[in-house]
Amino acid sequence: MAIDAMAGGKQLAAMGRSQSATRVKQRQREADVLPVARPRRMRGNTSPGGATASAQVYQQLRAQIIALDIPPGAALSENDLASAFGVSRTPVREALLRLADEGLVEIVPKSGTTVSRIPYAQLAEAIVIRKALEEVAVREASLRATKSQFTGLWALIERQREAAKADDRDAFHAADEAFHAAIAEAAGYPGIWRLVNQVKVQVDRLRHLTLPEGGRMLRVTKEHAAVLTAMEKRDGNKAIAAMRGHLDGLEYSLPEIRRSNPDYFVGETGVFVLPGVAGRKTRSA
Repeated sequence: MAIDAMAGGKQLAAMGRSQSATRVKQRQREADVLPVARPRRMRGNTSPGGATASAQVYQQLRAQIIALDIPPGAALSENDLASAFGVSRTPVREALLRLADEGLVEIVPKSGTTVSRIPYAQLAEAIVIRKALEEVAVREASLRATKSQFTGLWALIERQREAAKADDRDAFHAADEAFHAAIAEAAGYPGIWRLVNQVKVQVDRLRHLTLPEGGRMLRVTKEHAAVLTAMEKRDGNKAIAAMRGHLDGLEYSLPEIRRSNPDYFVGETGVFVLPGVAGRKTRSA
C-alpha cells in the first residue's frame, strides 16, 4: 500500500520534534522509541507520482532525520512505523536498509534500529571534500552563468532572506540547497551537486543544529550574496574565496556545536566514508 505522504509526514515530523525537544532538555543517554500514529491509508502500491511505498517511507524518514525532527539516538520500531505509514513491514525494512547504507540509522540484529548519532570525527573531512567540489563549480559558474541564471540565483537569496526574517528554518534550508545546486547547474556540472549531496549527508544534520543561532541565517544569506556578487563580476578567484569562507564558518563552529549538543554526536575515530559502506551492524544482542 502507498503512503499518505502529507498526513504521515506531518504526524511523524510533529512527534519527532516533540521528542527532540525532550531530549535536549533532559539529555537522556538512552534513546526513546519514536512514537507514531496511524495516518489515513491510501489504495494502491504507488503514490500518484509513481513512487513505491518503500521509496516514500525512505524519503520522509530521511528528511526528518536530517532535519533532526527525529533526533540522533532515537529508536525506530518497524511495527510502529508500518502502522504509522499504513504499510506492511517490508517497505519499512527496505527503507531502513537504505538509510543504514547512508549511515543515518544503525541496525543491530536482535537488538533494534536507532537513528545514528553524528560521527564527529568525519565531519571536518566531509566539509573539506565539499569545499573542493564547490570551488570547481563556483569558478566555472563565474565564467559560464547566463543573465537569467544570475537572476534566478538572486531570487533564491531573496527567498533565504525572507525565510530568515520569518524564522522559517525549513524554507531557509530548502532555498540554501537550491542556491548551491543552481551554481553547479550554471557551471555546467550538475553532477557535482549530486556528489556533494552524497558527501554532506551528516554535515546537513550539523547545519540544522546551527540554524537556531541568533543571526545565523541572515549571516549565511550575506555570505551567499558575496559569492554571487563576485560571480557576476566574472571574478572566479574572488568567488572561490567567498565560497571557501562561507563553508569554513561551519567547520570553525564544530567544537561549540558539539559541546552544546553532546547527546547528538559520537566521537568515533576513523576516515570519512561515502554512503553505502556504513550503518549496518552484525553483532547480536
